[in-house]
Amino acid sequence: MIEVSHISKTFQKDTVEVQVLRDISLTIQEGEFVSIMAPSGMGKSTLLNILGCLDKSTEGTYVLDGVPVHDMDDDELSRIRNEKIGFVFQSFHLLPRMTAWENVTLPLVYSDTNSNMKARAVQVLESMGLADRVDHLPRELSGGQQQRVAIARALINNPRIILADEPTGNLDSSSGEEVVRIFRQLHAGGVTLVVVTHDMDVALQADRIIQMKDGRIASDVARARQLEEVAT
Repeated sequence: MIEVSHISKTFQKDTVEVQVLRDISLTIQEGEFVSIMAPSGMGKSTLLNILGCLDKSTEGTYVLDGVPVHDMDDDELSRIRNEKIGFVFQSFHLLPRMTAWENVTLPLVYSDTNSNMKARAVQVLESMGLADRVDHLPRELSGGQQQRVAIARALINNPRIILADEPTGNLDSSSGEEVVRIFRQLHAGGVTLVVVTHDMDVALQADRIIQMKDGRIASDVARARQLEEVAT
């Protein structure tokens, strides 16, 4: 489903070029749950942005669901994002003056299917255990509730892929466990999940754990093998 080949990413900082990703090749099959781990500044969020068509690689190719996307223009990438990908971020990215259900409907504004938006949003919020919070503003919600609203927003267009960047990073342990439980349910339902995290407990929920170092993939192992390594 996701296939990147020899991608690199370079940023220009003043007069200096900074290479963030270096010759990364990676395949993620439909329905997999993959975690990406690395210390800060090692390129994991940049890689996730490229996988989510929010950014382009400097070199290499990216084929998503059989379609080359590395040469698409911004409008084409926007369409791909809206049709296939849902995003969950560490900082929730909810609009403060909009209610929970209004935040959830934002992706529908840019889609061809925007009828009965509130009913659809309420349905997804109910599945997140937020039936009594649909008319609340973000400031009236706990961190865990805000993240569940963000997950509902990611799901509103029924994407086949969810990309999450440190989704438990701003949450207490109980709220983080709830988010992980939701991700496991989504995975069981056939959604492809790619989660960037620094938390090994979160990473160990995935089928595969990819570790990055200095902009490269340092290891890519199945969860069972990683559990064995942790045990020893």
